[in-house]
Amino acid sequence: MRCVIARYPSDLTRTGVPASMKDVRPELVTGACVAIGRRRCPVKQVGLVITRQAPRDFTAGEVVRAMMRLGFTCHDRPEGAPVGEGGPVAA
Repeated sequence: MRCVIARYPSDLTRTGVPASMKDVRPELVTGACVAIGRRRCPVKQVGLVITRQAPRDFTAGEVVRAMMRLGFTCHDRPEGAPVGEGGPVAA
């Protein structure tokens, strides 16, 4: 499937993405992530691997849209992260 990420078209497949990410150790997930097999990887890391472009050149939303079109499950935040907004509460 042809997907445009960072203004450059990429031919991505449902089997090609896991193959590209096979030997990549997932970074710590702090935001949006993609479920690839049994692992969750940050979308910026996935975008870096599949496009070979610097993460500053594309948005997380571009990668999420491409991954969802390919049938991957995407998450807005890591599992177990608090749902509410804001930081720690001061006592």
